[in-house]
Amino acid sequence: MANGTAHRQPARRPGGRNARVRTRILDATVELVARDGIAGFRYEEVAECAGVHKTSVYRNWPDREELVVEALLRYAEDLASIADTGDIHRDLVEFLLALAGGLETPFGQTLERALQPGRQSPTIRTLTRVLDQRVAAMTRRVETAVERGELPPVDSGFLGEMISGPVHLIVNRGVRRFSREDAERVVGVVLAGIRATAPER
Repeated sequence: MANGTAHRQPARRPGGRNARVRTRILDATVELVARDGIAGFRYEEVAECAGVHKTSVYRNWPDREELVVEALLRYAEDLASIADTGDIHRDLVEFLLALAGGLETPFGQTLERALQPGRQSPTIRTLTRVLDQRVAAMTRRVETAVERGELPPVDSGFLGEMISGPVHLIVNRGVRRFSREDAERVVGVVLAGIRATAPER
């Protein structure tokens, strides 16, 4: 499973065969969730998909929910990370492109459907907390931009909603891909609006 998702080192035994086996199991879990959705995920199919013995799955993740959660967390970690290059426009553009790239994968689409109101399980609530951490990272980046004078004082949560909303809209409609040009335009319009409406000091 490529899909541009990042692999973090497993928490247990950072090297060796067990780490490789765990990575294969988590990758297989992501593939199966992308194919069948979270509700349709079948625990017993993981070993075959990963090419490992069933006991390797059960030993590392005795509980189905634990396996799904860890696979989701690995995927979500880099779904929409944000850098700090000193250029807030550039960093927000890259943030949107990373977000769109993650959401455009089959797994990302599965997560979008699973995160709809009224359909959340304990697994999805766990993932939501991780995605909230991604939003918090973007918030910190905006606050840093304000401190540096790149932006006037702004509600960072509102800014995040303004720039990320079009990404979800375009990706979920499925008519076309979210492009760098889209990201540049969205960020440009939102930042221009924030600067133009900022109260004078």
